[in-house]
Amino acid sequence: MKQYLSILFPKTASNEIRGWKLPVYVFILLAVVSTVRSCIHLFSADGGAGSIAGMDLSVQGANGIIFAFALWGSAQLVYAIFQLLVAFRYRALIPFMYLLLIVETLLRMLVGKMRPVSFAHTPPGAIGNYVILPAAVILLVIMLWSADRDKQV
Repeated sequence: MKQYLSILFPKTASNEIRGWKLPVYVFILLAVVSTVRSCIHLFSADGGAGSIAGMDLSVQGANGIIFAFALWGSAQLVYAIFQLLVAFRYRALIPFMYLLLIVETLLRMLVGKMRPVSFAHTPPGAIGNYVILPAAVILLVIMLWSADRDKQV
């Protein structure tokens, strides 16, 4: 258990990564997708609330929804920049970032259950949660297992 914790929380945030490289390449792809997603929420006219998520923006309060989506986009952009920084400069933190991705996805799914909203169609993020969550778990396990295996050899 201690060896897994040292992989998740390395003492030094270096650019060295042990184990298989597949999770690293998938993480880079996730960072790019996060950057694009955040820019859509931040810069599109409706923040993606109507055009992507399918929310009805014809009611009073639509500006508040668009504002909230733009704020969400700015937070996502900060997270995406951090992901890109980790992917290209501090790769030793990628296992920790997968753990954060798992927690963040679970929390978004929990919020969706606690505060359900009706949409014109299923938003891409709602579908993506069911792809990202198991993929992140599998890739984290691969990183922990393969890094620990490399250490023992």
